[in-house]
Amino acid sequence: MDDSLPELGDLEREVMQLVWANGPVTAEAVRERLSRPLKESTVRTVLRRLEDKGYTTHTVDGRTYVYQAAEPRARVAARAVQRIVDWFCNGSVEEVLVGMVDTEMLDQRQLRTLADQVAKAKTKIGTKIETKTETKTEAKGRRR
Repeated sequence: MDDSLPELGDLEREVMQLVWANGPVTAEAVRERLSRPLKESTVRTVLRRLEDKGYTTHTVDGRTYVYQAAEPRARVAARAVQRIVDWFCNGSVEEVLVGMVDTEMLDQRQLRTLADQVAKAKTKIGTKIETKTETKTEAKGRRR
């Protein structure tokens, strides 16, 4: 999926939420769950447009198209947030987080959870770097 996915309209967003929430789905399954009554052909058109935009993919089961998200919701959301961070804060995630704390969008529990996740990510990154360094050192030793 492209890093710069196109914007979605209201109906496209609603359909994507259903695709993410329900896994592989048919146009009929999406139509049944929508908040407004639409023809199945309209839903198929929306799903095709979402595929053209890079949000969904499909397989064919008999004659039925089965759609699924091209990427998880969290990854797509992270890209959208990154665009906002780049646009408003010149790429400074810290500035966004401080703004969220200042405007009380994040409470103490959420901040602790975020801090724990950052600590885990740092550990994971450190482990990956150590592994890569060890692998390079081992490779140099074999070449000598």
